Amino acid sequence: MKKLLIFLGITFLIVSSLVAQQALPQDLAYKIKREAFQNSQMEALAMYLTDYAGPRLAASRLGERGEKLAKEKLAELGFSNPRIEKAADFPRGGWDNLKTYAAMTAPYYCNFMAVPKAWSGSTDGLVKGEVILLDINTVNDIAQYKGKLSGKIVLMPETSKYEMQFGPFATRQTEERLTFLATDPRPQPARAFRMPMGTAGLQMEIRNLLTEEHPAVIVSGGGFFNVPRSTSVQYGRYGDPEPTAELVLPVEDHGRMIRLIAKNIPVSMEVEIKNEFYNNPVINNVIAEIPGVDPKLKDEVVLLGGHWDSWHGGTGAADDASGCMVMIEALRIIKESGIQPRRTIRVALWGGEEQGLIGSRGYMQDYLYDVDANKPRKGFDQFALYLNMDNGSGKFRGIYLEENDMAFPFFREWIKVMDNMDFNTLSPRKTGGTDHMSFDRIGLPAFQFIQDDLEYGRGYHTLMDTYERLVLPDLQYNAAVVAILALSAAMDNSKIPPKPLPANFNMQQRRMF
Repeated sequence: MKKLLIFLGITFLIVSSLVAQQALPQDLAYKIKREAFQNSQMEALAMYLTDYAGPRLAASRLGERGEKLAKEKLAELGFSNPRIEKAADFPRGGWDNLKTYAAMTAPYYCNFMAVPKAWSGSTDGLVKGEVILLDINTVNDIAQYKGKLSGKIVLMPETSKYEMQFGPFATRQTEERLTFLATDPRPQPARAFRMPMGTAGLQMEIRNLLTEEHPAVIVSGGGFFNVPRSTSVQYGRYGDPEPTAELVLPVEDHGRMIRLIAKNIPVSMEVEIKNEFYNNPVINNVIAEIPGVDPKLKDEVVLLGGHWDSWHGGTGAADDASGCMVMIEALRIIKESGIQPRRTIRVALWGGEEQGLIGSRGYMQDYLYDVDANKPRKGFDQFALYLNMDNGSGKFRGIYLEENDMAFPFFREWIKVMDNMDFNTLSPRKTGGTDHMSFDRIGLPAFQFIQDDLEYGRGYHTLMDTYERLVLPDLQYNAAVVAILALSAAMDNSKIPPKPLPANFNMQQRRMF
């Protein structure tokens, strides 16, 4: 009996050592930090992925150029198998803006900063004329405009107003806020957004009116601080008739014309928009990796990602070239440190996130989960971790663990080598709106970071989203954090278990957004 107890005890210790989570050895963590902070390539990456790569609207010519540049950079850095992979069909095809000019010409001349809506059409050269304001509050107001809008410059009603903000634009997370995020909010009632009664129907009727009337150009307001916000129109598929040209002005310029017209002061504009529709019916991802070396674990994957597509205004710096450059730099740090991971560490630059997480959803369906058969693929069991960055340029302060209770023991161990780096908030809370959701929906461990808010809400999706929105020291720090966490996951004897799926789980019936 004594020998049996000794045998069982030894067996328990062996099994425990294979299963228990391990912190990264300090010498490896030191190598990571040294490479990250003494030999950082972040500044060069930042310029390459923003100023040089330019705007990267999904499926556009510039988007394709950006994919090729990203692949070239991954190859230059010496990663394995850099490639551009098709993620999904995109019948809408590509769209590029070639020229935009807009100005108010009466009651005086004023040049406006403006951006066309993606997938809207072009004007017939330079369009000039008096602006017609749609003053529509009910369906009954629509009749007065029928037969009067063809070939006109139509000003849409005001939907938002600027309000003075007395707080700072850029903030660091406070200890009080981080403590709040570290608390478990469960249980909490589900909240559903409901559009005010009649609003959706009225907007549909206005859109029907504009479709029937064929105005020369439609002008809307969006974006503050005299900077217009990028958005798109509904468009079916390449080859369909081009929609009416649509233009977005900053709220301030849009509101100025509305106020003038409301005082019976005639307003005139001149507008020229030239857009090109492009037959590119696919969304792609750009992928590369450091192969794992452990014979038993090398097929398992630690995945790092951010979305490479952007809107057509600005260069998509904070949203989300910042995430892409952090993940690329993290992989470079690991490679240049000479550390050979047991599991494969892969970086994926997603396409089509702004159009609905298309790139990451396509990867999930191709590698991880057969949606048609409603069952996991081989890659499901080989999935170790996904880390995502898509909240601007701010410093990481912790991570949202998406109510995955099994993840906490792993991260508690992994962050021990970062005790002096101010990365210590493990939040059980869920966060949304970006690519980790494609993997979390099937229960896999996929997480987004808690970041300091450095003017993100002010600049993203606008012409302001350029190199200037980047804070390089924060990004260097973030790359070190990602490298440590990714390497910890790649070296650990065990991996975070997926969240159990409901017995009646059906991926085809689950809403993706």
